[in-house]
Amino acid sequence: MTSPLRIGFVPEHFSTPLHFAQKHHGLDAALIPFPSGTGHMITALRADEIDVGIGLTEAWIAGLGKEGFEGDGGYRLVGTYVETPLCWAISTGAKRPEITTVDSLKGGKIGVSRIGSGSYVMGYVLADNNGWLSTAGAEPFSDTVVLNTFEKLRNAVNSGEADFFMWEHFTSKKFYDSGEIRRVGEIYTPWSSWKIVASTRLTRGGLDARVKDLFEKLDKGIAHFDANPDEAVRYISENLDYSAEDAREWLKTVKFPAETEGVQPGVVSSCVSVLRKAGVLVEGKGMGSDEMTA
Repeated sequence: MTSPLRIGFVPEHFSTPLHFAQKHHGLDAALIPFPSGTGHMITALRADEIDVGIGLTEAWIAGLGKEGFEGDGGYRLVGTYVETPLCWAISTGAKRPEITTVDSLKGGKIGVSRIGSGSYVMGYVLADNNGWLSTAGAEPFSDTVVLNTFEKLRNAVNSGEADFFMWEHFTSKKFYDSGEIRRVGEIYTPWSSWKIVASTRLTRGGLDARVKDLFEKLDKGIAHFDANPDEAVRYISENLDYSAEDAREWLKTVKFPAETEGVQPGVVSSCVSVLRKAGVLVEGKGMGSDEMTA
């Protein structure tokens, strides 16, 4: 008898369709939260602690595109979870008067959750967008401070341990509203923001039937999400630490696919191209974009 899938996910507003798939459409899986994000899920997949992960496109691709991982990389891209780009808010401490604009972050200390995470990768994209990379692979910041959790990132920009960090806009907003941290700017991913990956144990010789079932149930969860915005707002505001007002505003900005199975090759190749330009990946090293998808 096969065991239920162990699915890693980030316990934020984006997880609502996954919750609906389990609550309303019989998804048989253990949902395992990773508040520290996609980089942590990569470690868990490679350690056989989870079977599937739902996380940020750039982190999954960076994880497979970097040289030096052991074996077969541990996972492959199998599905698309969110079609819209992600808005990363750029934050600093509430009392950091010397940091006024994005330009003042050049050469500063960037806080990230983990090396290879979305917050890490987007630092290089930010640097590339602003012309701070004199050569590919150049370090645009004086230090990269690994802090694991959103709470520690917020504490670090207030203590001075880090100068700034990037996190999803609506997750950050309540801390702007409370005055704990201050917004400096924002940056959007130049690709669709969330992908589904499966352990290579489940992709050899064809996709495991449990992953196929996940796609079917997730598609139904997304359809329920789209048809019941009030239920979505209620779930998000009561369970995920967002205000109902912010949840409603977020609903206006996000689009989930009607069919989650599959990944467009162009999305992967364009992400790889940007990450190489930003110096996160090096051409000729690591896995090529055509190898990353099962």
